[in-house]
Amino acid sequence: MSFAADHLLDRLRLKRRLRLWQGIGIVAIVAALFALAARFELMGAQDHIARIWIEGIIQDDAERDMVLRDLAEDDSVRAVVVRINSPGGTVVGGEALYRQLRMLSERKPVVAVMGEVAASAGYMTAIAADYVVAREGTITGSIGVLMQSANFTKLMDKIGVEPVVIKSSPLKAVPNPMEAVTPEAKKATQAVIMDMYDMFVGMVAERREMTLEQTLKIADGRVYTGRQAKENGLVDATGSEEIAYEWLETEKEIPPGLDVFDVEYGEEDFWMTAKSTLLSGIFDKTLISEGLRLDGLVSIWQPNLQ
Repeated sequence: MSFAADHLLDRLRLKRRLRLWQGIGIVAIVAALFALAARFELMGAQDHIARIWIEGIIQDDAERDMVLRDLAEDDSVRAVVVRINSPGGTVVGGEALYRQLRMLSERKPVVAVMGEVAASAGYMTAIAADYVVAREGTITGSIGVLMQSANFTKLMDKIGVEPVVIKSSPLKAVPNPMEAVTPEAKKATQAVIMDMYDMFVGMVAERREMTLEQTLKIADGRVYTGRQAKENGLVDATGSEEIAYEWLETEKEIPPGLDVFDVEYGEEDFWMTAKSTLLSGIFDKTLISEGLRLDGLVSIWQPNLQ
């Protein structure tokens, strides 16, 4: 094939590639516009109820906080329903969401509706609402905080590996899998855990109108069904989302029949969304996969694998 023919073929290939990338770009732009429209579809709407979904591991999320602030300032939003399906998350993530929802509830009624699981930081989220509804079979509670680590020192002795740790003070970077946990390190770590636990217990006592003694009796880390949670005062009612709307109508004088709009947030770009969906399908099938993504202090319910 001649040089001219090769050059022409290269130009045709380049044009096809450009058209392909232009098509991909258009798809990405359209996807972004749809995401933007989904988020701001409430603007200019008639009076309605906003519904926001809190699912999976709860972490600190600036965009989520901004969306909740927008809901607080939107006069067309008459009330907010928070659907929770989460085993928990980081202490900071739960605390941030709790504080933001409390701010929101100062402006308009907020109802939490639990799904399959609303435990640990998921329960912390729920009690920020003015009214809490659970299914009878919902797993909730698990009021507590934990830090997970390991001790590999015996294993390293067996394989002939000696860790070298140089640090400014004995309590720096503890617990450390490469070192045995000293009594001082354990005491210091426990103090941090208990400080976060005291914060969590205080939230429960305040929001559920319990004494500290009453709260401590049920805040031992165990989980409860929705039925049990109703009996011990951790939730207000059991049933479906319809219970939330009935409460809003009777207790907050929200007109019946208002439209319910889902609020979207946290959209990633087109390709990251596709990648995330693929990876979640591969890795989210194990009971411990979510827990392995977290570092530091967490408030999360994890089923015992033994």
